[in-house]
Amino acid sequence: MNFLQTEIRQWARLGPRAMFGKFITDLAKKNKKIIVLSADLGRSSGLARFQIEFPNQYISVGISEQNLIGVASGLASEGFKVFVTSFAPFLSMRASEQIRMNLGYMKHNVNLVALGSGLSMGFLGNSHFGLEDLAIMRAIPNLNILCPADCTELKKILEDCSNNDRGPSYIRLTGVPGSKNLYDKNYKYKHGKNVTILDGQDLLILSYGSILGEIKKSVVDLKSKVSIKLININTIKPFDKNILYDLKKFRNILCVEEHSSIGGIKSLLSELIVKHNIDTNIQFITLPDKFGPTGDYNFLLKHYGFDHNSITKKILMIMNKTL
Repeated sequence: MNFLQTEIRQWARLGPRAMFGKFITDLAKKNKKIIVLSADLGRSSGLARFQIEFPNQYISVGISEQNLIGVASGLASEGFKVFVTSFAPFLSMRASEQIRMNLGYMKHNVNLVALGSGLSMGFLGNSHFGLEDLAIMRAIPNLNILCPADCTELKKILEDCSNNDRGPSYIRLTGVPGSKNLYDKNYKYKHGKNVTILDGQDLLILSYGSILGEIKKSVVDLKSKVSIKLININTIKPFDKNILYDLKKFRNILCVEEHSSIGGIKSLLSELIVKHNIDTNIQFITLPDKFGPTGDYNFLLKHYGFDHNSITKKILMIMNKTL
């Protein structure tokens, strides 16, 4: 085991919110133009250390997400590299009009870091779950949408956003401390390009976010029974249209996403399949179009079929139907 693998495991134990704070602090040491804004969620965003080390580069606007976007866009227009943090539903819903006009329409280079997307807020419940955020953010023109699979990919996305001016971005953080890693070593990240994690011929699995760690375990466990190609769609928008090749190649496809069945990549892939008249057997594991229970994150994953045991059963069911 080399040091990098040890580091990656430590990042997973700390989780995406804590590591966002660590990574953005490291980036601020090299770039004095970085400013981080919070809607009274500094500690929840992992930013306690950032506040201490860079008090002049941190602003809390209080519980006022709409004002948060206005201040951020103003700072971006003055040349600052702006990162904004709040919980996913508060950014995507409370501030959706400001994101649409100040960021999408005006193209200000603000990076929105959506905390606790999907089910990861656990016992805080449906008021804090990011169930529909992609459906809303996807509809806003000029907005990049990114979803890291683990802390390794989060680090690369933050570095890429801090070094490039691609316009506004929505960075969707899923998972909790202890969520399974997708990557166990360094790799080359490229904005807007899907990553093939494992190659195979019988079944194509498409997913994004922290549940990819669960899926990877299922794929590895089944490697003697089913040849599976696993693709990480880390960029939801702009969508990598090279996926069309795989959609046409594979008869059996499984899409897994920790998001409502409406408006995520289920909708996106369905649009592509209809548009290009692709004949395929595609199935989905998504969150239902309704509010559900609260509880521990691992309990919720199992409840909705996102844990690796449930995914393994789904894969075998698909293949038994078509073999």
